[in-house]
Amino acid sequence: MEKFDVVIIGAGASGLFCGTNAAYRGRKVLVLDHANKAGKKILMSGGGRCNFTNMDASPKHFLCHNPHFCISALKRYTPSDFVELVDRHALDYVEKTPGQLFCKDSAKDLLSILLTELEWSGAELRLNTSVKSIDWQEQGAKLTINQNNTQTDIQCESLVIATGGLSIPSMGATGFGYEIAKQVGHSVYPTRASLVPITAQPDRKAQLAELSGVACDIEATAGGTVFKEPMLFTHRGVSGPAILQITNFWQPGEPLKIHIAPELTLESLVKTREEQPKKTVENYLANELPKRLVELMRTELTWLSQKFAQVSNEQLESLVHYLSNFDVAPNGTEGYRTAEVTLGGVDTNEVSSKTFESQKQKGLYFIGEVLDVTGWLGGYNFQWAWASGFAAAQFV
Repeated sequence: MEKFDVVIIGAGASGLFCGTNAAYRGRKVLVLDHANKAGKKILMSGGGRCNFTNMDASPKHFLCHNPHFCISALKRYTPSDFVELVDRHALDYVEKTPGQLFCKDSAKDLLSILLTELEWSGAELRLNTSVKSIDWQEQGAKLTINQNNTQTDIQCESLVIATGGLSIPSMGATGFGYEIAKQVGHSVYPTRASLVPITAQPDRKAQLAELSGVACDIEATAGGTVFKEPMLFTHRGVSGPAILQITNFWQPGEPLKIHIAPELTLESLVKTREEQPKKTVENYLANELPKRLVELMRTELTWLSQKFAQVSNEQLESLVHYLSNFDVAPNGTEGYRTAEVTLGGVDTNEVSSKTFESQKQKGLYFIGEVLDVTGWLGGYNFQWAWASGFAAAQFV
């Protein structure tokens, strides 16, 4: 029987990083994954360029039923620490919006760094390997694993669950980590797809599909939280940064407010009427909003073809109301198929915020997305992967 100090299930961001840092401490480490490649979600994230951290990452950017849980790890391993690592490997990266760091060329460059570090540390990586059973013993765990149809038993002192959530099942995501947690008595908060596009109800979907590919600036509001970022119309509904962000705070059936072009107020429209009375409202809006969106608006506000001089205050108020309560008729979300993260997960009240060890089973650790910790869009979830992986690596 093979023996390891540490076995990590999951060769994603948190698992690879934890494995490297544990092995650098002199631990004998094995990282397992049932997929045929490591870091599949790293490769496809950020449009293939991976938004690998956010320099502004702080606890306020994370959702957790126990909001104090992530403070310690985020302080112990910061965005600057990760940037120092990629700088040592001469990664070319760019800052998109303030704080958001992306690979300049390809996420492959970042994954290459993580795999190089894993190799240098002496940790072992086995792919195409599934875990058939876990038996807890006095000195740790005995795992029965299957690699290329060959079954083997291995032992370890520390077992780390870095299996992620349910997002993007086509990349191999499963609920394995939640099952392990429940087997040893952990509470698991209900999960749902998040940072995900919103679908529209059938009638509205057909109208909005005509705008597919069109983007505009909006304010999205749900649950008392507001995001002012772009929205993108799709064939199925709406997406874009503002929509993805708000799905951390919105669930189907709850109110969702979409305010298009918040700068277009009643005051600004009245002023335009005074200064450009001969201009049609439609032509004015075409300079402020995407043309195809204005065409949709004209089918619902037929008077937009009139000149400003002919338009009453009541009509301008109706335009402002239309924009500030734009009806996307939300039906639901696109689900785990396209979600960037899974909201919910292993209850952090039952996990040490210092060591990430389970309080239900000695020698069992949880890191990354499998925990009930979800970051905003913008590199925060990767920073959580690095921080939680690093923190656990100091104790496994």
